[in-house]
Amino acid sequence: MQKKPPLSIYIHLPWCVHKCPYCDFNSHEKNNNSFELDKENYLAAITKHIQLHESDEREIISIFFGGGTPSLFAPSEINQILLAIKNKYSLHANCEITLEANPGTIDLPYFAGYQGIGINRLSLGIQSFNDKHLKKLGRIHSAEDAFQVATHAKQIFPRVNLDLMFALPAQTMTDLADDIGTALSISPEHLSYYHLTIEPNTLFHKFPPQLPDDDTSAEYQDYIFKKLSAHHYHHYETSAHTKVGGACLHNLNYWEFGDYLGFGAGAHSKITQHNSIKRFSCYKNPMQYIKHTHEKDFYIERKTVTRNELIFEFMMNALRLNDGFKVPLFEARTGLLFTEIALEINQAQERGLISVTDDMIKPTALGQNYLNDLLQIFLRD
Repeated sequence: MQKKPPLSIYIHLPWCVHKCPYCDFNSHEKNNNSFELDKENYLAAITKHIQLHESDEREIISIFFGGGTPSLFAPSEINQILLAIKNKYSLHANCEITLEANPGTIDLPYFAGYQGIGINRLSLGIQSFNDKHLKKLGRIHSAEDAFQVATHAKQIFPRVNLDLMFALPAQTMTDLADDIGTALSISPEHLSYYHLTIEPNTLFHKFPPQLPDDDTSAEYQDYIFKKLSAHHYHHYETSAHTKVGGACLHNLNYWEFGDYLGFGAGAHSKITQHNSIKRFSCYKNPMQYIKHTHEKDFYIERKTVTRNELIFEFMMNALRLNDGFKVPLFEARTGLLFTEIALEINQAQERGLISVTDDMIKPTALGQNYLNDLLQIFLRD
């Protein structure tokens, strides 16, 4: 029987003050006339979903509150969900509990409240410390807001993550250097640096801004990697950089193909059951999620992951890690023998996209830069 991997919990809180023009996440602008009632009903639905969900003997290694903008919820409201989790599941002694926050919505006194209920990692959606770029990105906070909130967070939480973006409309190398310099002055444990991309079903897709060309974007990316490395940040995943001991445990569990339970509108679960892996998807619209949860009908989709899907999904996650993965991890997480992908591994190695050392599979610099090409090798019909 396949050994079960570590287990995490994801909570989706889908409301924002304003929908950013680049965002394709399941997020919804809050209606000020009904938001308090919507929140109350939504919290009740999530709590009920947790209470009625099947128990699991595994300890929870991480909990992540994502969105949307979870910082629209007061500490007492976040704690309502945490108490439901603790009443249902056992938490690991070092369970990492992360809350995403928007500098434009956070009340600084909330920080102590979040810390008091057990939040031990704060992830701040900064995007930029430049007012011109923040306005173009549709952010509701200013550069000064971002700096003050991040600085205050560092005084409260043991781990702080800053999310930043590059290759922004009209961004210059000087702008980029200023953003990185400000971020480094705060000295967060973790920096996520995302390339702005135009996604379908976004305002930017309908009205595309003028972005830096590919050569300029590559130059910016190279500058980011070198600058952060010089300040002792390890580039451990495609977009993630960390100081020693600051890696995001929740995301690592995704990338290492661990299991996770998702509660909330549009949240996904991946669960290892006996000799198969199941996926579950919640209703995406918040009001539909509330309605169906009250009817004890939690999922709009349930499926068993096929053998070919398992191979691709494992690689899609594990090859994001710049240090790669060990062969036994592939076999433990998928229940498949490594020999089943010998042809693909050889092809990727011949194309210079991965290196194979003993039992370690690692993307090369070329493989990191052409990750989609590398992943296509493992995509079977």
